[in-house]
Amino acid sequence: MNRRELGSAAASFLLLSAVRAPLSFGQDEREQKPASEQARALHQRAVVIDANLGVEFDHLPLSADTLRMCRESGLTAIKTTVGGFRNDFDTTLKEISAQLQMIETHPEVFVQIRRVEDITAAKRSRKVGIILSFEGVDMLAGKLERIELFRQLGVRVMQLSYNKTSPFGSGVLADPPSGLTELGRAAVARMNQLGVAVDLSHADAKTTTEAMAASTRPVLITHGGCAAVYAHPRNKTDAQLRALADKGGVIGIYDLPYLTASPKQPDLNDYLAHMSHALQICGEDHVGIGSDQSLQPFDTSPQMMQEFERQVAERRASGVSAPGEDRPAYVVGLNTPNRSQVIADALLQRHYPARVAEKVLGGNFLRAFGDIWKA
Repeated sequence: MNRRELGSAAASFLLLSAVRAPLSFGQDEREQKPASEQARALHQRAVVIDANLGVEFDHLPLSADTLRMCRESGLTAIKTTVGGFRNDFDTTLKEISAQLQMIETHPEVFVQIRRVEDITAAKRSRKVGIILSFEGVDMLAGKLERIELFRQLGVRVMQLSYNKTSPFGSGVLADPPSGLTELGRAAVARMNQLGVAVDLSHADAKTTTEAMAASTRPVLITHGGCAAVYAHPRNKTDAQLRALADKGGVIGIYDLPYLTASPKQPDLNDYLAHMSHALQICGEDHVGIGSDQSLQPFDTSPQMMQEFERQVAERRASGVSAPGEDRPAYVVGLNTPNRSQVIADALLQRHYPARVAEKVLGGNFLRAFGDIWKA
């Protein structure tokens, strides 16, 4: 769960910026220790990809603070969600337009990513690449031809369901779990053909297994956790993680409350427990970062928390709210724009080799995108 998921039919550029003045960092982040010199050097040379992150804004041009955060984050590319979890065709087009307008307004900071070469070019030019993606499927309306249409607009990652049952498959909250439908199999085949990544973050176990078997290319779990560390519908089993690795895919570990049981607010140690387990099960070539957050820190001010609670209530009413949405959507220690550097430092402190940290920072997703997007 994140602020992008919490939004209803509003376009992505009309998210929660209106309730973010002044921006309030979490208390723990104000006292954050600087990363080690080794971690800073590693982060500076690495291709850094966050497989589920967004930049919040309600108008253009972006504020000086937001542009500064983007530049100083060290990010090479972010996969950002358009269309929310239930937005229709027209609203999704408006969200894509807003993202493209942001890139056009600030070409010195952003670039759209359509090919894997665009990511390496963004690294060289010190820009932040924007990878458009879908979490919901309502904008497709069950029409396979729309996969190609949106692909031509730059949407390079798509899911088959968002928590509930869709025309393509069942999500993690589906009851009963129906698995991949025949239309879903056709969608996977079309996505493989076009070079669109199949993302199974919100798919249930049955759909996950069947989509992996149906796909001829690696599949992704761009934002998730490990069920063996904490059992939750959004977290994946060891069997699913092994199958993902065998397929050549990557899981991005998210920093959400689903990492641990309520009422605890998860912290960096909880996050690293999931990442370490994923590295153990999948291997060092199949784990990355998928924060499922916004670049801007989660604002814990009373005004923001009131808005957060309102939107959680809206999600519950719509039936897509997962267990654990009773806490703010952040991890203590990672509620900061430079979370990827914090993660790199934490991995090095836990004696992971630099090569592993560099793969987690973005090398693994870079390789997977290259395998999936190629003609």
